[in-house]
Amino acid sequence: MVILSISLIIAEHRGNSLNGLRSILSLLVYPVQFLVSLPSTIAHQTIATGDLREKYNKLKQEHLITQGKLLKFEALEKENIRLRALLANSFKLGEQVLVAEILSVNLVPYEHTVLVNKGSRFGVHAKQPVMDAQGIVGQVIRSTPLTSEILLITDPSHAIPVQVNRNGLRTIAIGSGLLNRLNLPYLPNNADIRPGDLLVTSGLGGRFPYGYPVAVVDNFKPQPDKPFANIFATPKAHLDKSRELLIVWSDSKPKPLTETPASEQQKSDVTE
Repeated sequence: MVILSISLIIAEHRGNSLNGLRSILSLLVYPVQFLVSLPSTIAHQTIATGDLREKYNKLKQEHLITQGKLLKFEALEKENIRLRALLANSFKLGEQVLVAEILSVNLVPYEHTVLVNKGSRFGVHAKQPVMDAQGIVGQVIRSTPLTSEILLITDPSHAIPVQVNRNGLRTIAIGSGLLNRLNLPYLPNNADIRPGDLLVTSGLGGRFPYGYPVAVVDNFKPQPDKPFANIFATPKAHLDKSRELLIVWSDSKPKPLTETPASEQQKSDVTE
């Protein structure tokens, strides 16, 4: 065996006569080499696959977190836009206002109210007008120390004195029970009013100051067999979208926007 090995080495060294034999032997030995290395290959592939799966899951989680943050940023951006609109509107009003956030909404048929997070501790009281950046929303009907309930102008029990901004024609807008409609039931068939006319508060009754946008007339149908025309208007306020509202003080005496103990308030009244 030793002599055979030495002879093969000498033959390989002197020429390439054993190349064919080497190829045949490599083909015969390859399956054995493959089987021997198979466990190691499988182990490496399993580890690599596990690492890739772990990295994928981690990246997926990070992606979801990033998407969530982006959604939050978008919501904050929209909120910032709304607050800027409210702030700009408050300066235009020339009256003291307080921004309140809606806590809950009650829009069951024929009962339209919302609850906000500002109450009597901020000076809020019943009969105060409430609006958003577009127009009149309603009025405060009930106030507790921490919250206030607001009756929307679309509630069937609500009526607001208005006038046509184009010509000063006065009437009353009554809630219809629908968020996108007000009724104007007391105008005759020949009234000078047309679709597209802006209705603003007339200031009559002392509840709502003059000039606040209320609604836009969108339907005028004369009824020859009846004394009054059939007129509908769409509220200017975004009653189904607004999240922040403006509570308005319309008198000349400013109201404190922070809680004042009753004893201090009494002392202040005595001093005055």
